[in-house]
Amino acid sequence: MRLLFIGTGDIGLPSLEWLLNTPKHEVVAVITQPDKPAGRKLVLTPPEVKVRAQAAGLTVLQPPKIRTIVDELKAFEADVAVVVAYGQILPRSVLDVPRLACLNIHASLLPKYRGASPIQAAIRSGDTETGVTIMFMDEGLDTGDVLLMDTLPILASDTGGILHDKLAMAAPASLEKALDLIKAGNPPRQPQDHALSSHCGKLKREDGRLDWSRPATELERLISAYNPWPGTSCGLPDGKALKVHRATFIEGADACPLPGTIVSIDPKAGLIVNCGQGLLRLDEVQTEGGKRLLAADFLRGHLLKIGARLD
Repeated sequence: MRLLFIGTGDIGLPSLEWLLNTPKHEVVAVITQPDKPAGRKLVLTPPEVKVRAQAAGLTVLQPPKIRTIVDELKAFEADVAVVVAYGQILPRSVLDVPRLACLNIHASLLPKYRGASPIQAAIRSGDTETGVTIMFMDEGLDTGDVLLMDTLPILASDTGGILHDKLAMAAPASLEKALDLIKAGNPPRQPQDHALSSHCGKLKREDGRLDWSRPATELERLISAYNPWPGTSCGLPDGKALKVHRATFIEGADACPLPGTIVSIDPKAGLIVNCGQGLLRLDEVQTEGGKRLLAADFLRGHLLKIGARLD
């Protein structure tokens, strides 16, 4: 079949790579977001999707608004559009361009988490499984009928970054099955139960500020979910920021009266902080302008006292 690939985020790269190499289908064009400034020097940088597509000799379109290129899209005479992490909601005029279907690859089991951050939401909520959903797109935000879902376990060691990569690598197999069903005709369509849905929006850096009044188990999951983006942080007693890359809930520990209080600075045990419920051991941290360190190494170079509070 003739396919349009519409995507921007790196999570779509394995799916694009599979489409470029399978003899089953032909990618006729790639649509992605415009190049954006990146890094401290704000160098104009293309999405990796664009880089890969151009390397394959494909036509790449980067409209600020996809609705402005409907006639160009129609000229490709695509059977199916494959959409993944594009960054815009597609209007009806674009959804109607492909002959057979406009499919979305979504990195969770719908309808539970709709929106831009379903991977982080699943870890943050303590879910034990997630997966890849392939759905027929409509004009809503992740509200279309489901074609298929494939599940994937969430391990205790999974961070947002690790799970992102696992789902990215799992997506091509799901996409292959979905396209086979489309090509065979009369593919399954399961309407979503909208009452079971929740919205998880685009994350901002301030979302990673640690609130020590929350339970330690919740903070442990938050730190995992937001690694590497947007990251989690708190304030040291001297006012400097401390990034927390990894932490562990201490089973059976009782909370102290004031959340955020340092209760242990043992280099072997790590930096232990009380929370609204339970204690949290900070295992890997980083100060402003410093290196990422194990807590034991961090404590050797920073004079912290038991009873001091983290903000």
